[in-house]
Amino acid sequence: MSVGQWSRDLAMGARFALAGGREGWTRSLLTAVGVGLGVALLLLTAAIPSALAERDRREEARSDHTFSQQKMPKADDTLMVVDADTTFRDLDVRGRLLEPEGPRAPLPPGVAAFPAAGEMVVSPALKELLASDDGKLLRERLDYRIAGTIGEQGLVGSQELAYFAGGKGLEKVLEGPASGARIDSFGNDDLGSSDAWDPVLLLLVLVVFVVLLMPVAVFIAAAVRFGGERRDRRLAALRLVGSDSRMTRRIAAGEALAGSVLGLVLGTGFFLLGRELAASAEVFHVSVFPSYLNPSPVLAVLVALAVPAAAVLVTILALRGVVIEPLGVVRTAKPARRRLWWRLLLPLGGIALLYPMIGQGNDGGTFNQYLVVGGVMLLLVGVTALLPWVVETVVARLGSGGVAWQLAVRRLQLSSGAAARMVNGIAVAVAGAIALQMLFAGVDGNYTRASQYDVSRAQMSVDVPDGSDPSAVIGKYRETEGVRKVTTLSDVYLFDRGDEDSSVQITLADCASLREVATLPSCRDGDVFAAKGSEYDSASDHLAEPGTTLWTPEPEGDTARSGEGPVSWTVPQDIRQVQSREDPTGYVRGGILVTPGALPGKLAAFTSARLFLSLDLSVPDAYDHARNTAARIDPAVQPMTWHSIESNDRYATIRTGLSVGSACVLALIGASLLVSQLEQLRERRKLLSSLVAFGTRRRTLSLSVLWQTAIPIGLGLLLAATVGIALGAVLLRMTDTAVRVDWPSVLSMTGIGAGVVLVVTLLSLPPLLRLMRPDGLRTE
Repeated sequence: MSVGQWSRDLAMGARFALAGGREGWTRSLLTAVGVGLGVALLLLTAAIPSALAERDRREEARSDHTFSQQKMPKADDTLMVVDADTTFRDLDVRGRLLEPEGPRAPLPPGVAAFPAAGEMVVSPALKELLASDDGKLLRERLDYRIAGTIGEQGLVGSQELAYFAGGKGLEKVLEGPASGARIDSFGNDDLGSSDAWDPVLLLLVLVVFVVLLMPVAVFIAAAVRFGGERRDRRLAALRLVGSDSRMTRRIAAGEALAGSVLGLVLGTGFFLLGRELAASAEVFHVSVFPSYLNPSPVLAVLVALAVPAAAVLVTILALRGVVIEPLGVVRTAKPARRRLWWRLLLPLGGIALLYPMIGQGNDGGTFNQYLVVGGVMLLLVGVTALLPWVVETVVARLGSGGVAWQLAVRRLQLSSGAAARMVNGIAVAVAGAIALQMLFAGVDGNYTRASQYDVSRAQMSVDVPDGSDPSAVIGKYRETEGVRKVTTLSDVYLFDRGDEDSSVQITLADCASLREVATLPSCRDGDVFAAKGSEYDSASDHLAEPGTTLWTPEPEGDTARSGEGPVSWTVPQDIRQVQSREDPTGYVRGGILVTPGALPGKLAAFTSARLFLSLDLSVPDAYDHARNTAARIDPAVQPMTWHSIESNDRYATIRTGLSVGSACVLALIGASLLVSQLEQLRERRKLLSSLVAFGTRRRTLSLSVLWQTAIPIGLGLLLAATVGIALGAVLLRMTDTAVRVDWPSVLSMTGIGAGVVLVVTLLSLPPLLRLMRPDGLRTE
């Protein structure tokens, strides 16, 4: 067969699709919409690598200090930068205090001019939040006049909350615990280097991408077969005027090709529209600018070539089981039983590819990415191969029932393949989601753990700024709305002059606070205790002896106090031994516990105080009231919010990516199912109108349509749960993790899939009622 003949037949099919009247246009439009939704998501996926790279580039370009940065001398091209990050409710706010030290000080990316002291430039999202009623508490904390906005180059996302405020005397601020630096440029190449990923996290990334993209491919394959029954009847008419069976298949492929190309155009339009809307959206605290979403040219070309090629291939393969003769389509008779043996080869082949990697997860082994992708794809494709056989086998054995049931069962018996195609996408998505949830649940303990913080005793901690009066600071926190209790622990390390390598920790606090770190039989102001039980304390045994004289370190360099030497303190004779207990941070401290009346004021000035805040969580925004108090005391102070669970950053990022991707795929599933449902209803318009004309109640027909959807969906979800559990078990064994079925996740994923179908079915009822009108019998 010559290339010219193929071209002519494909072109004829394209003309039938685009110039076939209202029926042809409707069919082509439905195909194009279905394909377009899938193409849009594929283009979005192709744009993710560039979006992540651009976010990293901008984060690197605005980097203002590193832990390894050496102290830089003041010059006319230096800038003092102090971190002033904060949190508002569950939103992170990036903040910096800036003080230029010369006319050539570097400007941060996206900032046109330095804000003066008392002014700030803000991101558009932060400006909108501060202007809203919800931003009242945050306005109290960021008590600066807004002098401008940060440009796109200074932000990593369109919805990022960030500000730069003018500061004064920041060099002195940096002498304390504040984080910041003196810099002469923005940007840090060190951010580009990262540790190697462990094999389990790489496995998670690979499986997430396969699971999210497989339903898209299945939907595209199903979309190019919209209107299949009407198309086959037209092809029978072509056989009547002289075309052979191969020519009719090529013409059918041409129709699918035209629909897929139109779908590429619509998909590009959907993608560009979504790209512009991306600036106003934020999913799981992740946002992007439209300029981020630029698909890789290679991936974009691959999508443009693969989708039409897949449309032609799927159509030709689908027609191999259909005999199109001049007087009709043999498929209207009872079809031959589907064979099971070759359908089982796909999931078995997937398990065979994954089997060699079992047990490699926790012993330094690596996973072959090609085997992982191939094995997971075969297992998920096995769902699409097995489902038509399952639906056909089950509906062939369904018994009699009401009229609606009989109409639904008979329809499924005649076209079980079409019913399975509609369900394939949701089944693949649910199977993949169940496997991923099992994998995440199995390895979760390796990447998340209970934190050392005791959130039942305190929920926040904050340092008292150097040079501040601790009693005044404590009083402000105690007066803060929502703060129920303030525990204060002040620490200083004292040395033995005869052995400067030996030091002991001195903890200064009142009796109530000392009881948070040790078990005290009795306590009053003036008491001193030697705490025992800390595994990190080896010097207390001899330094806490009564009569021992301890000294503060020798002052040197910038820390020297003019005219002052070391301060001494003698351990009193009445010191008592007590047993240590974990403080609210989980640390068992040793050393000497001292009440204020037993420590000279001159020595107390050397201590650094930390406050532990116990909050009344019934008070709305209790955390933010405490943060506002901290900002009023010192804008550079960043209170620490405690959490009961700590998570690996990369692991948390993968889970966030899965959540974002799942939201997009679920939206695609719903939209594509709705298009598929409308296409099937349109195909049965005359049949429905005929039944209504003969007296069938609309409620009966509506129930029959519901049953036609519910039966395949139920079977599809059952098969998806089975394959998903099998895939999840294999993935867990690959990571050398005990196999445990996460039944809550299985039931929730199955329920989400059923819920999407229920919503789609309800949305299709109004069009169904319109199709039942008698004028549906009209023909042209």
